[in-house]
Amino acid sequence: MPDLPKSIRINEEGPREGFQIEKGPISTARKIELIDSLSLTGLKHIQCVSFVNPKNVPGWADAEEVSQGFKKHPGVSYTCLWLNDKGLMRAIATKRYDIRGSISLTASEKFLKRNQNRTLKENYTAQGGMIRLFKENGINIDRASMMAAFGCNFEGDMPTERILGMVAQVFELAAEHDLEIKVLSLADTMAWATPATIKRIVGAVRNKHPDVELALHLHDTRGMGIANAYAGLEMGVAIYDAAVAGLGGCPFAAHKSAAGNVCTEDLVFMCEEMGIDTGVDLRKLIETAILAEDIVGHPLPGSVKGGGNLAVLREQIRAAQAA
Repeated sequence: MPDLPKSIRINEEGPREGFQIEKGPISTARKIELIDSLSLTGLKHIQCVSFVNPKNVPGWADAEEVSQGFKKHPGVSYTCLWLNDKGLMRAIATKRYDIRGSISLTASEKFLKRNQNRTLKENYTAQGGMIRLFKENGINIDRASMMAAFGCNFEGDMPTERILGMVAQVFELAAEHDLEIKVLSLADTMAWATPATIKRIVGAVRNKHPDVELALHLHDTRGMGIANAYAGLEMGVAIYDAAVAGLGGCPFAAHKSAAGNVCTEDLVFMCEEMGIDTGVDLRKLIETAILAEDIVGHPLPGSVKGGGNLAVLREQIRAAQAA
């Protein structure tokens, strides 16, 4: 087992994750307000919008308007999501994003069919076409992701050998197109992961591909998000997707409570208490989490925004003792 990382990188996905599934309506101005608030927290990466079919995801019908409206801050990388070439071209046209090329495969064919209406074979072929499109537009490709890497609501648990086989396909694709994959993200898209399966899958992939940095995308439907992040830390994983206040969820997961990613402020709090640097101002992040709750108009699942930051409570206790 590797040592705990001294620092982690957080990819904030709250705006994109949250507004794709909230019933709303949520105004364009309020979406921009959340992105602007996140930009002041010390987060270095914010995924802002989804360029997807508005008929399927009406919450992002205003993706272009939001893209032009938020204020970019130095040192912050702003990214977005797309699922096909049309979405990519929309993203490029905004001239607002750090466009990163990635190979994206899915371990569950049944979920892939619901999510993108493709078979595994069709998706493999489509990734080749997307790689060529990236290259035509001068976009660097050094990342890959595996959706449903820990389990699926339609197919059940994911055998380790299946995941290793799908990861092998990632590197086959990369080799075909003379690419070097530096980061591989394993996504718990439908919240099937537990600390035990995190360690099993992460350990198996790392043993096969020790030179590739791993990232985790963890959903919290069953309350395992922060526990799974802890397991990832124990395995040396230092890159995490997260969503402020626990915003979001997958609209294609067929689960009535398909929760969003592991909560950003809860993850930051845990890491700070463990002595792991995140580069994030937790006080400002908690303020942003409270803002997110106000924007969506209902309670959100994050815990630290309600329970409080122990660093602040310790200061208050010390001040009271000194007085």
